[in-house]
Amino acid sequence: MVQQQEKIYRRKIIDEILKYVFEKETIVLYGARQVGKTFVLYWLKNFLLEKKKQVFYLDLEDRNYLRVLNQGPEGLKDLLLEQGIDLKKKIFVLIDEIQYLKNPTNFLKLVSDHYKNFKLIVSGSSTFEIRKKIGKALVGRALVFELFGLSFEEFLVFKNYQKPIEPALTKIKQEELKKLFTEFVLYGNYPRISLISSKEKKEKYLWQIIETYLKKDIRDIAEVKEIEKFNKLLEVLASQTGKLLNIEELSNTCHLAKQTIERYLFVLESSYVIKLVKPFSKNLRSELFKTPKIYFYDSGLSHLLWLKVISPEILGEIFETTVFSELIKKLGKNSVYFWRTKDKKEIDFIVKIRNKVIPIEVKVNFVSFSKTSISYFLEKYNLTKYYCVALKGEREKKKQLIFPWEIASKF
Repeated sequence: MVQQQEKIYRRKIIDEILKYVFEKETIVLYGARQVGKTFVLYWLKNFLLEKKKQVFYLDLEDRNYLRVLNQGPEGLKDLLLEQGIDLKKKIFVLIDEIQYLKNPTNFLKLVSDHYKNFKLIVSGSSTFEIRKKIGKALVGRALVFELFGLSFEEFLVFKNYQKPIEPALTKIKQEELKKLFTEFVLYGNYPRISLISSKEKKEKYLWQIIETYLKKDIRDIAEVKEIEKFNKLLEVLASQTGKLLNIEELSNTCHLAKQTIERYLFVLESSYVIKLVKPFSKNLRSELFKTPKIYFYDSGLSHLLWLKVISPEILGEIFETTVFSELIKKLGKNSVYFWRTKDKKEIDFIVKIRNKVIPIEVKVNFVSFSKTSISYFLEKYNLTKYYCVALKGEREKKKQLIFPWEIASKF
């Protein structure tokens, strides 16, 4: 539970939620553990109190609240009456960890249908059972928002970096941003990690997330029986972030049946640990059947799972994973693809924004960039716009060569 004396940062997703906070629909906030859902609820609670609204906050990790709400909406009604809340007026009920209820979907549906003065704003960790049920049962009753780890822009706020990101015209400012982005790549985008200055403590807390979230919570969701093999799968997947998914190879390496691998991948993807990125194609059928690539959402997790220690040097796969994560946060997880031909021409990312298609290459150093594949792609699809994202080296004065902190302003 969040301690009230802690500083509560305003996340970018709050701007989207505020558009609907006074509408009738239930607001559901999804995300992996530790990405800041509770802090978002606390920010909204303080905002509503400042607006002189009736607000009640519940954390369902408190078994007393959980027991009451498991009785259904009547239990919530009795709890609010007990707190002296006027039920004839609008009441904003903020519920953290909604997934702990026996039947969260039914609870939300009944409250939405029968208690019109109750405005529910709830958070839930990303267990696929909840997402699947809520999506069907609450159509027209709920608005769903996904919270990821920090974007680099948010990371700078957490680091108290006061200067605007752009334009970074001077070498001094560029070097400041490069240093900060390097930390962002190496240790990932969990809010708590960003607030820690000690490298040793950053690693320790990352291990804690791995042990409690990946190796326990998700293992329980997936009903894992062969624990060592599952842990091995996590490590192998981390080493393959940014690479083509090969289920047969994973099966042989981890000694798990292909069907078991597929089930674990489904759970990991539904829980915001990994994303299977589809290849780009104008032909939808070929899009559906080609081999996907695998990416972790958090570079720090993949880094530590893979190498068992945080390397001081940026590896290409980890940098690419960070850029992938930035694109997802900016454009949404269904707007990012990759491209590869049978003769191995390859482009790291293809982004589809409305009617636009833009290829993006990712290199640690600008000097490594070759335009060969992008030129072929541009000609094939009759396009002109592209980007190369890199962190190191001298970039020529070309608008297509961008630093990673410039991604947000390009789309």
